[in-house]
Amino acid sequence: MDLRDTPEDQAFRAEVRQWLSDHVVGEFAEVGGRGGSGDETYAFDARLAWEKELAAGGWTCIGWPVEHGGRGASIAQQVIFNEEYVRARAPGRVGVLGEGLLGPTLIQYGTPEQKARFLPPIVAGEELWCQGYSEPDAGSDLANLSTRAELVDGAWSVTGQKVWTSLAHQADWCFVVARTEAGSRRHRGLSYLLVPMDQPGVEVRPITQLTATSEFNEVFFDGARTDAANVVGQPGEGWAVALATLAFERGVALLGHQLSFRRELDSLIADARSNGKAGDPVVRQRLARAYAELEILRWNTLRSLSNIDGPVAPPEASIAKLFWASWHRSMTDLALDVRGMGGQVLGGFPYELDDVQRTFLFSRSETIYGGSNEIQRNIIGERVLGLPPEPKGDAR
Repeated sequence: MDLRDTPEDQAFRAEVRQWLSDHVVGEFAEVGGRGGSGDETYAFDARLAWEKELAAGGWTCIGWPVEHGGRGASIAQQVIFNEEYVRARAPGRVGVLGEGLLGPTLIQYGTPEQKARFLPPIVAGEELWCQGYSEPDAGSDLANLSTRAELVDGAWSVTGQKVWTSLAHQADWCFVVARTEAGSRRHRGLSYLLVPMDQPGVEVRPITQLTATSEFNEVFFDGARTDAANVVGQPGEGWAVALATLAFERGVALLGHQLSFRRELDSLIADARSNGKAGDPVVRQRLARAYAELEILRWNTLRSLSNIDGPVAPPEASIAKLFWASWHRSMTDLALDVRGMGGQVLGGFPYELDDVQRTFLFSRSETIYGGSNEIQRNIIGERVLGLPPEPKGDAR
């Protein structure tokens, strides 16, 4: 694994840096890197306009094959783009679920007609997607889901409830895992459906979080319809497609995420120096540990990316999810300790959070969403270390 830029990569980095310098101006500069985790509803209209600005410059979906509207960028170039994007404090993306999850899934499993219909609007920043996976009784145990769909007059009729659906209130479409074979259990009899959100039979209820924002939503389907052709893969065999989508979450965007972490840690170290907490040997040791662990996270993620062979990330990618979620939660605990009691005072009435407070509160969810820490440990134990699987119930 050679982490140095090749001459071609150096030229690509310079191109990315220059474009961002020229375009992160005006209202886009005012967004100032906002719109990340726990802040995803901030300045949505400006960030949607930014998505189209990126598209006009050819900077959406850069890792997709050229024939599907991307640049065919290498893993190294995708890492470079994400690094420079964070350094430029560009606005938080609003099209990440379409670009990072649904698009790669369609490229791998979709029909030519599905690719022609759904990929171009993602590249253009014109259609936004949400993910219809979790349910009240099927979170980390996704195979327990009960949302059902049946073919009625040439269309799928979908009925059920999804929860923790990020940005459903702003999405045009949802990729939904539903049970399409009556009487089936666990991972059998599931299908992966593409369902339009703007129709009768779809109700979205935002969930107000500790951050006072509502990235997450409940979504109720009551006979919502989608064309019979909008099933990815074969009906009843959607489990493999759903797992592939989950694996795409462990991609190169994590490197950009880690640069955001570095910015947070640098700010924390500056706070500790300014208020004298850096002189406390215990605090100093915790800061050093946070710095070292973030470096380990970066190198491990790069190593994992260098081993990708095929369309999805390997199970070792669960190591990165487990590591970064635990690290970030611990780091935000340290941030409040460094600030002291004054750091718990709100900035304004009635509930005005600053960046540190908002990040601390949202980080409580990071060891749960995208696969809880417990699930990641199971994956690592069974699929990486080859340990005996955890006993499971009847999977008929």
